[in-house]
Amino acid sequence: MRTAHRRVLLALAAALAILLSACGSATRPNAAPSDTSDSSGGAITVLAAASLTEAFTDIGRDFEAKNPSHSVTFSFGSSATLATQIVQGAPADVFAAASPATMKIVSDAGASDAPTNFASNALQIAVPKDNPHTITGLHDFADKSKRIAICAPQVPCGAATIKVFAAAKITPQPDTLEQDVKATLQKVASDEVDAALVYRTDVIAAENQVEGIGFPEAQQAINTYPIAALKGSKSQAAAKAFVDYVLSPDAQAVLAEAGFAKS
Repeated sequence: MRTAHRRVLLALAAALAILLSACGSATRPNAAPSDTSDSSGGAITVLAAASLTEAFTDIGRDFEAKNPSHSVTFSFGSSATLATQIVQGAPADVFAAASPATMKIVSDAGASDAPTNFASNALQIAVPKDNPHTITGLHDFADKSKRIAICAPQVPCGAATIKVFAAAKITPQPDTLEQDVKATLQKVASDEVDAALVYRTDVIAAENQVEGIGFPEAQQAINTYPIAALKGSKSQAAAKAFVDYVLSPDAQAVLAEAGFAKS
């Protein structure tokens, strides 16, 4: 038995037995136009899902250029961890989650405005460049001889992973459960595993290190991304301006280029 393999399988089996389902989130009917200039000023902290790292970094830079009186600091990580931090009182102004379920933790606690869906994402198999371990599809995740990484069940990419394995009727044999999608991707990029399940956008972001393999079951586990200004924000105008900018055509074009689909 490989190191920690039994613990990993037990955790995954428990999650598979309670197949996670996404919860709905409120959606505002109309996005604001791309001109979101606001004269009140304000520095804001945006807590965002790890999978948004590259796209939101670009969006933040563009937002600051269009709104010189505002500044943005990002903290990227597991949506589940970030949601818990917000509920526990961590100072922040905006939350962008990788699933409605993790946003619901915050909205149910009364800590956010009504969330708005702004993008969606799908899983893809990531393998090291040139696919040296000859991974051909999702069935390889059930092969005990393969080194496999997936996201932990409590985070959005892990919840989506559980759904695709259930849809494919596959019992995976992972060697490691990672706490966010970037950590999962890094296992592939460093050739510590033969394959992993990550988002399509993460494969695109790391295209110099990894390759992606699509599979049909991914369409049965699409992740929707909601965003909301937080009630505890001390820069409400700036927080709402950033949310509106994420919904604008300019920011949506950045998300599309990164591989995100519309919500």
